[in-house]
Amino acid sequence: MSPEARPLSRRSLLRAGVAGTTAALGLGAAGCGFSAGPDPEPGESGEEPIDVKVDGDLVYFNWADFVDPAVFEGFSKEYGVKVIQSNYDSMEGMAAKLNAGNRYDIIFPTAKWAQRLTAGGRLRALDHSRLRNAEAVFGGYAYFADPWYDAKSAHTVPFTMYKTGIGWRKDRLGDLTGSWQDLWNARAKGRVFVLDDRDEVLGLGALKHGLDVSTEDPDDLKTITETLRGLRPRLRGFSSDSYNNLLNGNADMTQAWSGDMAAMLAQAEDPNVFGFEVAREGAPVNSDCYAIPANAQHPGTAMLFIDYMLRPENVKKNIEYIGYPMPVRGTEDTYSALVEPFPQCQVSAGDLKDDLYYRNATAAGERARDAAWTEVKAG
Repeated sequence: MSPEARPLSRRSLLRAGVAGTTAALGLGAAGCGFSAGPDPEPGESGEEPIDVKVDGDLVYFNWADFVDPAVFEGFSKEYGVKVIQSNYDSMEGMAAKLNAGNRYDIIFPTAKWAQRLTAGGRLRALDHSRLRNAEAVFGGYAYFADPWYDAKSAHTVPFTMYKTGIGWRKDRLGDLTGSWQDLWNARAKGRVFVLDDRDEVLGLGALKHGLDVSTEDPDDLKTITETLRGLRPRLRGFSSDSYNNLLNGNADMTQAWSGDMAAMLAQAEDPNVFGFEVAREGAPVNSDCYAIPANAQHPGTAMLFIDYMLRPENVKKNIEYIGYPMPVRGTEDTYSALVEPFPQCQVSAGDLKDDLYYRNATAAGERARDAAWTEVKAG
């Protein structure tokens, strides 16, 4: 298959900007409307724990192409249900559908959006003791037992993990230095892309100066925008299709998500001409979650689906299909084998603890970050 005919990256267009995110879920008050105090345990808020049984077909809402079709087929056959799929191309798009009253049984928010949804009362509490395979997650990855975005993971189960770094063409540029400064490489000028994503681009500018990746401080944002202004003339553009830009030769270098780089390996005629590095100044990390909306019509089927997805044999299939590691104990070797040419795609428990997740800002902070992003894109 020619490079031009290859499918879009599985992360293409998925993180395009976050303007208006505070309003998208009705979280416009100071602090994004997050409630104070600990989240209730499953059942403590008067909500009955979900009965884990088939209660209808599964209405599924996720990024496109993020579950192996063979896994869907196996689930449908085992439980005698249909999987009715819908896809979104951004977290904002997901929120808009939820706000419009659309009903889904399972969704897959990123960490900061899981926090927004939980704070807005949009997610069902999940009793992990009712999931036979949950121990392989929470017993193997202590970080997720009480993550910052969902106290005690009371409303979520982690789905995937990934980090952000730099992908490049070794055949054109040779070796890089292992720094975000590599994006300023004179040899790559005019053939460099950064992600079309506010947090990721502001984040690389922040890390170059040792600042918090989610900073909303005006002085910090000024420093970041001035730094990125120096990069702007060197760019070919903003694009979240790092996968294809490298494969088809549009890019010599690109900011990239680790999972996209891993997925690219299956398409590359010669993986040795590509490289992926995480910068010594810091690599942002993120994760997607399984979550059941508060208005789900078939939450019992959704719980069965989560448990089915957590079976090691299904985790391994899905890792090989999507290129992203899944935090389930006993599946690490599958991902290690997949990313052998790009070992820095690995996401470890230590990476998760480095506090390089993108966090929700205050309402004023979101506006400030949106303004900085607009300035960066305008050049």
